[in-house]
Amino acid sequence: MFDTTFRGLAAASAIALLAGTAQAQDCPRGDLDPMYCDADGDLVADSPAEGLQDPGTLVFAYTPVEDPAIYADIWEPFISHLEDVTGKSVKFFAVQSNAAEVEAMRSGRLHIAGFSTGPTPFAVNLAGAVPFAIMGSDEGEFGYKLQVYTRKDSGIETMADLAGKRIAHTSPTSNSGNLAPRALFPNLGVTPEEDYEVVYSGSHDQSMLGVVAGDYDAAPVASEVVDRMAERGLYDPDEVRIVWESKPFPTTSYTYAHDLDPALVEKIKQAFFEFDFSGTALGEEFSGVSKFVPVTYQEDWAVIREIQAANGVSYTPEGLAAE
Repeated sequence: MFDTTFRGLAAASAIALLAGTAQAQDCPRGDLDPMYCDADGDLVADSPAEGLQDPGTLVFAYTPVEDPAIYADIWEPFISHLEDVTGKSVKFFAVQSNAAEVEAMRSGRLHIAGFSTGPTPFAVNLAGAVPFAIMGSDEGEFGYKLQVYTRKDSGIETMADLAGKRIAHTSPTSNSGNLAPRALFPNLGVTPEEDYEVVYSGSHDQSMLGVVAGDYDAAPVASEVVDRMAERGLYDPDEVRIVWESKPFPTTSYTYAHDLDPALVEKIKQAFFEFDFSGTALGEEFSGVSKFVPVTYQEDWAVIREIQAANGVSYTPEGLAAE
């Protein structure tokens, strides 16, 4: 486990650098930092007209983990493949905080990176990261959905029918089990704690089992959890139904720095989309996925931006420090 003091210093250093390196440009940019432009309105930084990077060595980072040395080994087959396709040397960079990872791309020291779901908008807006890929299935599916389950005999047919009911949320800090419902449900016509009683179950499993048992009228749960429960025979899918489900919530985004040479970017994309997970350490570590699939920040992170906006998140160095 990393020394927490060192991690705190690294984060503080990154925030300080983030705050001090902007060079404002006169152009459309939306939420992007002043050093970037977004003339085409796709919410990510445009490729600059000059100053493109074509480094001899590409630096790749995966989202901060407790033991980055292990992940360096896990990513080795992919890194070797990336080297073959791009003709570049590739170095794995073990990052120690989300802030440090964002700062490294912003400063030009990081060229390709995996950013976790929540930090991805910060990387886009503060560091010029361009999300283009995510781990998915052969069918192109990725991530998980927020689903609202009820018993088939509950009489609940729509989200509006949750009014006056006893609904299980998982825990206060859970994204799909609490924060996302509080952000998304008001636009669906029902506000947690105003229109229905919130009861914390403690986990997605307990929420689902409570719905089946009749302890709760309905529950918002993560699809990946209830799917595994069904596979283990923990509940009978014929006894329940889905009232509503979200678009897929993305997992880690794989991004490139906005100022990389476009020809190099195409080779990077080729390396990701041609990589076969089967028989590799990467495939063993990330079960249930088989390849990288294309994504766009504008479309696939829309639900995350909505949740973050509802929870008062701002894409600033200060907001990143609190992430």
